[in-house]
Amino acid sequence: MAWLFKHHGTSCAGAREETRAPNGYSLLPWLLLGLGSLSNLFRGETADPLIGGLGLLAFNSLYVYVAFRSFAKETREAPSTRVALVLMTGVTCALALAYGGTWLLFFPLLGLATGAAVRFPHLRLTGAALGVLAGAVAVSRDGWGGLGIAYATWISTMVTAAILSLSDAVRQLRAAREELAHRAVEQERLRFSRDLHDLLGHTLSVIVVKAEAARRLTTRDVDAAQAQLADIESVGRQALTEIREAVTGYRKGSLSREIDGAVSALRAAGVEPVVRRSGPPLAPQTEALLGWVVREAVTNVVRHSDANRCEITVTGDGERARLTVTDDGRGTGTGRPRTTGGTGLRGLAERLTTAGGALTAGPERGGFTVTADLPADVTEGPGHVVRPVGPGDDAVPVAAGPPAR
Repeated sequence: MAWLFKHHGTSCAGAREETRAPNGYSLLPWLLLGLGSLSNLFRGETADPLIGGLGLLAFNSLYVYVAFRSFAKETREAPSTRVALVLMTGVTCALALAYGGTWLLFFPLLGLATGAAVRFPHLRLTGAALGVLAGAVAVSRDGWGGLGIAYATWISTMVTAAILSLSDAVRQLRAAREELAHRAVEQERLRFSRDLHDLLGHTLSVIVVKAEAARRLTTRDVDAAQAQLADIESVGRQALTEIREAVTGYRKGSLSREIDGAVSALRAAGVEPVVRRSGPPLAPQTEALLGWVVREAVTNVVRHSDANRCEITVTGDGERARLTVTDDGRGTGTGRPRTTGGTGLRGLAERLTTAGGALTAGPERGGFTVTADLPADVTEGPGHVVRPVGPGDDAVPVAAGPPAR
């Protein structure tokens, strides 16, 4: 069995180097054990050489058939493979009983084919039965010295199955490792795309609004225009810092900072901000997620709402935290109707759902409302289904995929 160990041993080092998957050719060299019987046929030392030759041809043909069907689960467990294995057992017993001697070595070859085709957990009983059968035939033909054939048959059966099962396990582990690596890359891409969208969408909207305000003020209030330009510079520097943090994956959002930025952006856009906050302090991860919601919701207010007033309300009871951003706009500020399933809101819905919360958005009381509900102390885990804010048809779950806001 040393050749099999050498061929498959490197599979255990799959983390260090890629190895070729085993196949039927791995078992073919063991047919050399039948050279002694073939030699006896050519030298005329076998009675009825025609029958012996046909038996040798039948055994080799069945062995090759089983060997090449034993490396795929579908063909290995097919009835035709089992029938071929039974026929090979019958041919082996017939040749061993008829000729003895070197013909008994076909039993270890039968063990190799059995170990490759049967595998665990059914192999224990099959290997023991095959060893007993080989021992009985060998002892009846060559006396007690035939017990060595019984041991060789049993060990070849069990070791072959163990090596090939280990090889399968290594390939499965390698495939699982590659799948995990692929998922990690996809998750990182998703994280970065979400962060980039939320960062740039909000920041560029604020810069545009403040630039428009500065342009209007340059002819009548230079000091106010300079203040707006200073804000643009500050927002730009902050955006550069946040983008660097997002690239490295270390960005931690702050709800208070996002609310302050939202108030500044709303005022620059001519929208009256109203902020209400109550309840106990929230966990950092909860604050970070709610901060993203404030950023996205206020960006939409500035860009799409044509609103005069925007209310930001944060409440909590120690177990759950709730954020509501409501405006009184009609959604005609950019000439487009406001809808509820944009890329930003959908991405936020996925984040909150993963964290055990929910995000809803839709028209409400002549305006538009975005509501986020989260555990006060967020932990990663399966989330709730994102659902509408109310029974009306206009409140659409943002995770359902309607047109972009």
